[in-house]
Amino acid sequence: MSDKVYNVLFLCTGNSARSIIAEAILNRIGMGRFKAHSAGLHPKGEVHPFALQFLKGLNLDTSFARSKAWDEFAAPDAPQIDFVFTVCDKAAAEACPVWPGQPMTAHWGVLDPAAAEGSEAERHLPSPKPTGC
Repeated sequence: MSDKVYNVLFLCTGNSARSIIAEAILNRIGMGRFKAHSAGLHPKGEVHPFALQFLKGLNLDTSFARSKAWDEFAAPDAPQIDFVFTVCDKAAAEACPVWPGQPMTAHWGVLDPAAAEGSEAERHLPSPKPTGC
């Protein structure tokens, strides 16, 4: 078995919730075989408080969490990305950047917790229907 660590990039529009959550979870369950990263096509500049609360509820470290642009991973000193997953329909529909080595790409549509509406209690409930980014 290879000792290679695979770099995974979760890409969304705002990089404020879904991609951050995916990054934290894969870094925990990847058991050292995967190093997850996240970025946004148009980052919001802050991580959504519900995303941080959710991760803390899973006993996951949130000190890494920051909203950042995808171009950090196109820089010469960036890790070579092996897999790119778009996690929102809007990001999947946009032209994705090209990374060296052209990593494997896939779309994994996930509801946007940052787009939840209603009272605070209602915003913590899972949404029954998909929303855009």
